[in-house]
Amino acid sequence: MINKLTFVTGLAIGYVLGAKAGRERYEQIRKLSGTVASSPPAQKAGHAAAGLGREAGVKAGRAIGEHLPERVGRHLPDRFGGHGTNGTSVTSRRGQGL
Repeated sequence: MINKLTFVTGLAIGYVLGAKAGRERYEQIRKLSGTVASSPPAQKAGHAAAGLGREAGVKAGRAIGEHLPERVGRHLPDRFGGHGTNGTSVTSRRGQGL
């Protein structure tokens, strides 16, 4: 109950202070954030982060591609000729509750 009261009080104070700051302060903050976002260091950091994200996605895709046929083959032997990826026979597990 005290946590809710504290939260609501903080919310009310934030609302009042925000309303007093008004539209002019909002525009100042918006312009400043736009300037920072378009600065060369921020652009460089953004491109670096995007590159890291792409690399991680490629690695994940490769890992999935390497292991997926092996794992699916174990659970669906009838669809893959009854053999695992290493050529050994795979027995059906139907009725055993995968």
